[in-house]
Amino acid sequence: MTRTLLPGIIAMALIVVSSNILVQFLLLDGLLTWGAFTYPFAFLVTDLMNRIYGTAAARRVVFVGFLVGILCSLIGSQIMLEFGPAVPLRIAVASGTAFLVAQLLDVAIFSRLRDGAWWRAPLVSSLLGSTVDTALFFFIAFSAALSFGAADAAVTWAQEPAPFLMAGPMAPLWVTLAVADWGVKLFIALIALIPFRIIITSVRQTAA
Repeated sequence: MTRTLLPGIIAMALIVVSSNILVQFLLLDGLLTWGAFTYPFAFLVTDLMNRIYGTAAARRVVFVGFLVGILCSLIGSQIMLEFGPAVPLRIAVASGTAFLVAQLLDVAIFSRLRDGAWWRAPLVSSLLGSTVDTALFFFIAFSAALSFGAADAAVTWAQEPAPFLMAGPMAPLWVTLAVADWGVKLFIALIALIPFRIIITSVRQTAA
């Protein structure tokens, strides 16, 4: 089984590692990062594993991604930048929590909808998973409603007021960052239907 899941495990690990690296590179004056465009493909990998090998296999791939994410956070916490570690404790907790909860939710929703139209399960599960992922990550990582003690100092910049989406009323900066990130995830959830369909069709033709 492990050998069968190897392509999915490798793909998930590559997405998690690359996203952890690319999140350091900003776009649009910091509104987005390059990591925002790679991370959502984790939902595609999870959905492919679910469709091809089933729920248990998809969960195994998710747990591998979670462990890789923890490893990346541990490494990042040891890399010191001008204002502190590359991955502060609070962001590491938010990242791991959001990933695990959102991906497992994706697996559960996909499994419930798997017998419907081919696009329904991957689209609905990715959209809902992405929404939960964004809400959990940004709230845990940046909201002033939570406190991590001394770790809060690393994220105070995100709590400063700023024009919503750079043009609207004033709101905490992290709210704007969350909405921008969420928009990218929704867009990629739609785009990912194309490779999902192509790969599933190819697998079925090969198995026939």
